[in-house]
Amino acid sequence: MEKGKANAGRVDDLLAFSLEMMNGGDGKVLIEKYKEAISTITPCDMLEMEDRQLRMGVSPDVIKKDIEKIINVFFHGLNAYPRRAPDEESFFFYLILENQAFTFRLNQVKKLLRSYHGRETTELESLSKLLHDAFTTFQEFEAHYQKKENILFPFLEKKLKCYRPLKVMWSLHDDIRSVLRELIAMTAEPAGWKSLNVLIGKYFSLVFRMIQKEDLIVFPVALEVLNKTDQADMHFQSFDYPFPFIEAPRPPVKLPGNNTTANPKAGESVADSNGIPELSSLLMLFDHLPVEITYVDENDRVAFFNKGLDRIFPRSSAVVGRLVQNCHPPESVHVVESIIREFRSGGKDRADFRIRMRGRYILIRYFAVRDRAGSYKGVLEVSQDITDVVSLEGEQRLLDWDSNGL
Repeated sequence: MEKGKANAGRVDDLLAFSLEMMNGGDGKVLIEKYKEAISTITPCDMLEMEDRQLRMGVSPDVIKKDIEKIINVFFHGLNAYPRRAPDEESFFFYLILENQAFTFRLNQVKKLLRSYHGRETTELESLSKLLHDAFTTFQEFEAHYQKKENILFPFLEKKLKCYRPLKVMWSLHDDIRSVLRELIAMTAEPAGWKSLNVLIGKYFSLVFRMIQKEDLIVFPVALEVLNKTDQADMHFQSFDYPFPFIEAPRPPVKLPGNNTTANPKAGESVADSNGIPELSSLLMLFDHLPVEITYVDENDRVAFFNKGLDRIFPRSSAVVGRLVQNCHPPESVHVVESIIREFRSGGKDRADFRIRMRGRYILIRYFAVRDRAGSYKGVLEVSQDITDVVSLEGEQRLLDWDSNGL
């Protein structure tokens, strides 16, 4: 068995099995028919099978409808696969530790629910208050999903041809986020136990099965295809994010020659009619702008982003060189493609969006980048927290350090 590679014949059988299951075939008959492939499945086989589904035009939404049923059939084969343990104090070591800490807290909520068994309706207010506190705390686990989306996924995209199933996993992240928001709102103003209980069940199913997918499929594949240098770089980048529910480790020393983006040389400058700043100073200026900027080049690849102190949207160095389409979940990638298409054709030069996020008001703007000859050179994304700006009234012509700072 070659590590990090799928078996083509086995994938053929697994694909046939999954498609027949998705089309309503008899499970018992299909399991018997494909039992050899099912019992010997590897994590790479699973990824390759799902990748083929996506390349056939099966949408993530369709895949998600049956994925749990299919993984249940594959569970014993995947669980029997000899998985490589991560090195201690490594990127994957801490992702797994986060999962274990999260699992403990999820089980604490289960214990709470058992303690209220039979009294849920009569004591709904007190139960909802405890659940609201717990689910609000679970928002901290968002950092775990962001580290996967912004660090792990870009590294795997560079090493795997069958990376497309990561889009399905990102879509499942968004499902978890959506249900958690509903739970927080519902426990804040409980309307009834029955509907709340159904939503809790949905959330628990999503998060526990996500941990299972990481443990059985994604992490084993990653540990086989990513080398020590990759993993060291990923661990270094992970310190741009919190470590939910665990004690934050000590940041590592950056390994020489292991930078995802090049460091400017001392004294190197960029000359233009606007001035001649040193490159290091120019990057420092970008990082002090009160906005987040990301530049996507004419080939649809992320070429640059600034690193402000209070980021609205997380970015990691791993996204540099990544196709921008892979930086978005399947549900919203069509919007990105539409903007790029219009900018590239010259039909549009700007697109604006406004959203509410974590109680703040965010303005997101996209600008077509063109050279002096008018040729398309990419897209500039500019995001700004305008909460304080939109609340301004009147004028302020004198210096006032005690004002709102604007």
